[in-house]
Amino acid sequence: MTYILKPKLHHPSLPKNKLGLTRRDYEGRVSTLCAGCGHDSISAAIIQACFDLAIQPHRLAKMSGIGCSSKTPDYFLGQSHGFNSVHGRMPSVLTGANLANRDLIYLGVSGDGDSASIGLGQFAHSIRRGVNMAYIVENNGVYGLTKGQFSATSDKGSKSKKGLENTESGIDLVALALQLGATYVGRSFSGDKEQLVPLIKGAIAHHGPAFIDVLSPCVAFNNHAGSTKSFDYVREHNEAVNRLDVILGRVPITADYKPGEVREVEQHDGSILRLRKLHEDYDPTNKIAAANHLQEHHAKGEIVTGLLFVDPDATDLHDRLGTTSRPLNSLGTAALTPGSAALAKINASLR
Repeated sequence: MTYILKPKLHHPSLPKNKLGLTRRDYEGRVSTLCAGCGHDSISAAIIQACFDLAIQPHRLAKMSGIGCSSKTPDYFLGQSHGFNSVHGRMPSVLTGANLANRDLIYLGVSGDGDSASIGLGQFAHSIRRGVNMAYIVENNGVYGLTKGQFSATSDKGSKSKKGLENTESGIDLVALALQLGATYVGRSFSGDKEQLVPLIKGAIAHHGPAFIDVLSPCVAFNNHAGSTKSFDYVREHNEAVNRLDVILGRVPITADYKPGEVREVEQHDGSILRLRKLHEDYDPTNKIAAANHLQEHHAKGEIVTGLLFVDPDATDLHDRLGTTSRPLNSLGTAALTPGSAALAKINASLR
């Protein structure tokens, strides 16, 4: 297999962020996915989000499992930490890394086959435990690497490229994430960069389990008439509840949004989520209303996108466990091996 590296030279006048880095500094290898794949658009959105946030690449750890989606971390943030785990096991690897070093920013990238089938249990427990992460599912409704079988997120009644109809109910990962306790939940479309980039920025800045389901049509096996994950179907049935911008330190990160009613949600770290509401009665801080809104529009065949729920006062796994604020690799021998007296105290507490 031949890998093509991107040239390191670039135009000297490329825009730079406050770290002095260009967007090219957040790229990776040349993609080997099918031309026009929605996953490449998601990679571009991740690159743009990290550039806008001026994240130091070495401070981010990208994790993935198996599948077309899990190949994508090779195509962005080439100077970041990365780990490609086995099928469906990305959440547990990310959880372990997070517990060992809380100073890194954790980005989990998965697919509908990786997270909704073999990895469903891992997905569920990483969310309910409150791991501080941005978890992105690139959802195309098929197994693209194995020639287009229906996945667990395929809608009932959706048709395959060969004309077969799916007779099983699909798993809605957004509804599941809400029920499991995710404190930042969004859905977007790979073809809507204006919506997707701010959603990713908000997820990265959020303290707690952030989950984004991104509908990403498979151009090879799931972009035909009868598919509910095709570009045309998603565009025609997209029901956006809001548009989002992110402000860090009160300095706006610009986004080209039309005027409308604006609501600001301040998170505990001081970052601001600025929402332009498309539905006057939609409240993204009301979890029950968000779940009901999803179900109501799903019954109409509509795909609800935007920031669906956020808890501005969210906590994470470290807060609940009371872990040390220092990465484990920075602790000395005395802290890591406190001796028999400490062990006896722990044992006594369990009696």
